[in-house]
Order: sequence, then C-alpha cells, then structure tokens
Amino acid sequence: MKRSNQDTATDGGQSADEELFGKLSGDVTSQSLSRSDRLHRILDGYVFAPGRVAWHDWRARIGSTIIILFLFVGTIGVKLVDKPNANDAPVYQPPFANFKPFEGESFIPGLGLSAADFVNPLGTSNIGQPIGKQLIHATPSMIKMIFAGAIVSIGLATIIGVTAGYKGGKVDAFLMFITDIVLTLPGLPLIIVIAAIFPPKSPYLVGILLAIDNWPGLARALRSQVLTIRKESYVEASRTMGISSGSILGKDIVPQLMPYILINSASAARRVIFESVGLYFLGILPFTTFNWGVVMNSAYKDGNALVNLSHFYWLFWPMAVIIILSFGLTMFAQGMDRVFNPRIRARHAKTIGGDSEDPQLD
Repeated sequence: MKRSNQDTATDGGQSADEELFGKLSGDVTSQSLSRSDRLHRILDGYVFAPGRVAWHDWRARIGSTIIILFLFVGTIGVKLVDKPNANDAPVYQPPFANFKPFEGESFIPGLGLSAADFVNPLGTSNIGQPIGKQLIHATPSMIKMIFAGAIVSIGLATIIGVTAGYKGGKVDAFLMFITDIVLTLPGLPLIIVIAAIFPPKSPYLVGILLAIDNWPGLARALRSQVLTIRKESYVEASRTMGISSGSILGKDIVPQLMPYILINSASAARRVIFESVGLYFLGILPFTTFNWGVVMNSAYKDGNALVNLSHFYWLFWPMAVIIILSFGLTMFAQGMDRVFNPRIRARHAKTIGGDSEDPQLD
C-alpha cells in the first residue's frame, strides 16, 4: 500500500520529526535532500530554533546576559584585573570616593569622565584591598562550586528519579530506599562535620560536598512525574515496538521533564551559592581561595560592618553580587521553559529568516 503524505505517530498525532522540522512541500522527501540541507535542518531544529525561542523571551535574555557577564568576569576579567593586595589603596575608602567628573583628562567627550573617576569604585577594606578586585577574583571559585554542585545534585536526582519511576518494582523500591535515607539525614550538620574532618580545598570538592543533601527531594518529584508519563499511550506504543528503555527515556520522557529540571537546576545553583557563602562566612570552610563569603566574613569581623554603618558597603557589595547572580539564574531557567516546547520550536524552525508565527513570542 502506498504511504500517504502525512506520516502519523503511534498515538495518532504527527511524528516527532514532522512536528519539529515541518513537512516538506510537494513530493520532495528527506532522502532527496543533500547532505548540507539535512545538516541545515538539524541545526535549525536543534540549535537555531531553540535560540530564536529563547531570544523572544525577555526572561531568557536577562538571565543569559547576567550569566554571560559573570562567566566573562570569572574567565577573562581575572586576567585583566590584578589580584588585590594590601595597601593598594587607602584603608576604608568609601565607594566612588575618587569620582570627580570634569576633573582631569576625559576619555568620554562631553561627559567629563576620566579613568581616575573609576579607581576603586566599590571602596576598600581595612588593609587597603579594593573590594571590587576581591569580588572579581572570587568569581572563578564560585563558578566552579556552582557548576560542580548543580551538576552532581541535578544529575543524581534525574538518574535516580527517572529510573525509579520508569522501572518500578524492586528497582524503584531500592532507589527510593536510598533516597529516603539521604532525605532524613541532617544535611547542614553533616556537611559541617565532613568539612571539619576533611577540609575541602578545591572549589569543585566544596560544590560536590554541598550537593549531598540537595538531590533527594527532586528525585522523588521526578519519580512521581515519570509514574504518570510512563502510562501515556505513546510510551506504551514505544515499548510494544521493542524500543530500548534508554531511547524511550531520552526521547519520550526526559524532554518533558526538562522545564522542571531546569527550574530546579537554578534552585540547586542558588542553594550552592547560599550554603557556600554561609559556611565561608561562619568560618567553617577553610579560607583557601577568594570567596564572596570570605569577603563578608572579613567585613563582619574586621570591619564591624553590621554595627558601623560607614563600613556597611564592605558587606553590601558581596550581598548584591549574590542577589544579582541568583536572579539571573532564575530568569534564565524560567525563560528556557518555552524552549523545550516542541510546538513552539516547530513554528520557529519553519520561519528561517522570517517573523515568528507565535504571537506570544514576539
């Protein structure tokens, strides 16, 4: 029997390729496409179309800008800015103390701003270290901790939760038994004890240590969602056709969970930031590297910034940096929610070089 022009999926809808890439016009089939055309379709469906969807969401734009800014500071900025040293500047210099427009040679015509106006713009510490330089050189270790902690916690939660929900039976019971054990452990006291016995010096180890108690809740939530998804007709049809469990999980189940996983990735990253800064602030983790929590600890102990308001700027700037990064992570995760919607990606994949067909994205 001759195949019709409209291929259908096992659940009666359009196939995944047709949904994502759209139907070729006329009698042209995918077999008649050149290699470059096939490569262009793949790139458009999986790279350019998601990029267009993300760009049309203001939350993704704001979040991406903030994240890229911090990545730039943590990679290139540390090479452009010298490490802070004692007596680099006068002690306890308030922010923008050198800001004196229309004095000196201006590097921006008409504004009267000179390079001297932006020397130590965030103020200095009790030993003359510029706070701006401290925050810049603390960024790389923070990025490493966030990356390690988020990857470990989200990775463990996804693997354990999805596998338990899909497999069921003894596998589910065993994995949830392990999850419940970790869930009942007092996370923060356990981390403090481990850090006291085996002081972690690498930022990656600190991130992994902080991920110990961050994954069980997400693993249980993902398991509950997978228990519902696995009963859908298209999943049953894939199992009936003998498709491997890995393919079913990778193509039918996990993509539907990605918005939820992304939101929790931002939450996990924020928890790593807050916990690491808190532990460094309390002096529990060793002061082996620059860290925003170390800056806050110095402001509290050496500058008495909570009582002496003239020194509060020393405590304020690292707090502001933490808030900005947390906000950027949250906005990025919320904006990426629409990227994993296949119908929205399909609309954008069909509009190469044109306007979006989805009014909600414009």
